[in-house]
Amino acid sequence: MHGSTEPMRHRGVARGAERGVERSVEHTLSHLRTLDAPVPQRAKPSGPLTLEDLYRQHRMRLVRLAILLVDEPATAEDVVQEAFTGLHRNWGKLRDAAAAVSYLRTAVVNGSRSVLRRRKTARDYVPPHVVNARSAESLAMLSTEHQAVVAALSKLPPRQREVLVLRYYGGLSEAEISEAAGISRGTVKSTASRALEALQRAMNDGHRPRGH
Repeated sequence: MHGSTEPMRHRGVARGAERGVERSVEHTLSHLRTLDAPVPQRAKPSGPLTLEDLYRQHRMRLVRLAILLVDEPATAEDVVQEAFTGLHRNWGKLRDAAAAVSYLRTAVVNGSRSVLRRRKTARDYVPPHVVNARSAESLAMLSTEHQAVVAALSKLPPRQREVLVLRYYGGLSEAEISEAAGISRGTVKSTASRALEALQRAMNDGHRPRGH
């Protein structure tokens, strides 16, 4: 009897650990989302939403999204700028503001993937240290615990990182992540589960004393 309950106990411990790391990443990325919230603007005359409106309202969060995916602020700025350039070219084809925002998110994810592919094939590329890769002012607003979560995120495979960042920073549903990342909803769910397990391992490794 004891032998049959032991695996169940271990599964319960594993699920508890996964829920714990999920709360940590949700807390960290939702905190960043709050910091990056657009500054309230004075009411403007009603009228159709313009490209300038979208740029003002969404640029900061899109840049942060890209930073969380590629690590380097300057590269993230380029990815977002290219996304808005593409939006300008396709402006007449989009139905409404929601479709425009969806276009921007997908463009940022795809642009970040392209950066990572080029980076992987560049023989002389040296990955930046995670602390140096982010702006000092952003890190200054994060606690040590939050910084540990962001550092652990940077160690995940790109697809896993995408899913967690879109879910907890972007605040997207499974269906929206599926659309932005170009994967099925089932893949979103399974990838999120694997990502949380990998994040737990990365955070545990980060807490171990050196030499162990």
